[in-house]
Amino acid sequence: MPAKPRATSSPKAAKPRMSLTEVMSALEQAGSEQTRKTYLRHGVSGPLFGVSFATLKTLLKKIGVDHELALELWDTGNYDARNLALKVVDPARITTEDLDRWAHDTQARMSTGYVAALTSDSPHGMSRARAWLASDDAGQIACAWSLVGALAMADQTSADAWFLERVAEIEEKIHGATNEQRRAMNQALIELGCRNLVLQAAAIAAAGRIGKVTVDHGDTACKTPDAASYIEKTWAHSSAKGFDSPAAHERSREPLRLRC
Repeated sequence: MPAKPRATSSPKAAKPRMSLTEVMSALEQAGSEQTRKTYLRHGVSGPLFGVSFATLKTLLKKIGVDHELALELWDTGNYDARNLALKVVDPARITTEDLDRWAHDTQARMSTGYVAALTSDSPHGMSRARAWLASDDAGQIACAWSLVGALAMADQTSADAWFLERVAEIEEKIHGATNEQRRAMNQALIELGCRNLVLQAAAIAAAGRIGKVTVDHGDTACKTPDAASYIEKTWAHSSAKGFDSPAAHERSREPLRLRC
């Protein structure tokens, strides 16, 4: 089944434009203590209201793309505002400087994947992956591995050789990495294994040599997936849907940062 063209930005901006004050007020009113406690258990730090992702999607439909608002929302430091910023930002206009800053400033495990998804949607995906993998900044390194996984699924032009090198790097470094980096590397290995048949074989073989990956998920019910078995299950699911690979299946869907 041919993949549908992948959307890379949100719907067009709605009029009249919402101000930062209006959006922050709406977020504060939508927050709940139960959601706030859930986010705190997932390691969120800094100010937050506890706004559900369902509410963020409703606000996304109302706002559409508003790049200037996204930058303002991020700079508030509020976790919910930053989640919304990642949805209303224009990936075609985001700069490498802003991406570097956002990757450094992520406040929770969930944020790392969303910043990586935005970067993958932007023109700067491969340049940021290379830069962050070579960085001394722990946040950027974790974000780099989430980005590696996102690029493995989305980037159809880069050579497999670069992704195969990342499989080898994960195998070499995962057990000595920080907790957040181990989580991102394990997920990246799964997504690398979903790119095509060549990467599937390489990732499954590497997962067998790596063995069990231990990640502390804090006070949550989250579990660390076994990479090899998860790759196999994902391939079976996508094949049953008529796709050549899980990556092709993912490219047929709305971008992750917008649908979740």
